[in-house]
Amino acid sequence: MTNALLSFSHVGIFVKDIEPMAEFYQKVLGLVVTDRGDLPGRTLVFMSGDAREHHQVVLATGRTGDLNDKVVNQISFRVETLEELQAHYRRISKVGGASDFRAVNHGNAWTLYFRDPELNRIEIFTDAPWYIAQPCAEPLDLDKSAEEIRAETRKLCEDDPTFVPIEVWRERIAKKIADARALN
Repeated sequence: MTNALLSFSHVGIFVKDIEPMAEFYQKVLGLVVTDRGDLPGRTLVFMSGDAREHHQVVLATGRTGDLNDKVVNQISFRVETLEELQAHYRRISKVGGASDFRAVNHGNAWTLYFRDPELNRIEIFTDAPWYIAQPCAEPLDLDKSAEEIRAETRKLCEDDPTFVPIEVWRERIAKKIADARALN
C-alpha cells in the first residue's frame, strides 16, 4: 500500500438549470468562473476562489429526479505526483470493490475516476505543469511510463491555442478573484 497523502480538492454537482446555479456560487460564495464548456450531452462550469485550484466546484448539467435527490457528481482527492497517481491506480485495481475505471488526461491534470461499491464517483488526480481550457478529456494510459505521459501531455497542451504554463494561468485567476472580491 502506498503512503501517499490524499487531500480533498473539489466537488462536482449535477444541476438542472446551470446559469442560476453558477450565478449563486459566484454571488454567495464569491467564486469566479475559471472555464466553461461542453462535453457530449453535458455543459460544465468550473469555478474557484483559490488560484491554486483550477476549480473547487464544477457544475454539470444532467440532474434528474426530484430536488431532494442526491446530486454529488464526484469526490476528488489530490496526490502530489503522476507516479503517486499511477501507484494508486495499480493498488486500487487489485484491492477490489472499485469499478468503472476511467483514466483521463485533462491537459492541466491527470485523473483516475472510479466508482465505490454504491456507485459514487471518486476521482484521484495530480496537476500537470500546464494549463489548457477545460473541459478536455483525452484517454490516459496509466500503464505507460510517467515520462511518456508527460511528453504526450506537453504535446497535447502545446498544440492547444489556450496553452500557458500553470503559473501564468494562476496569476490570471488570482487577479480575477481579487477583482471580483474588490467589487463586493
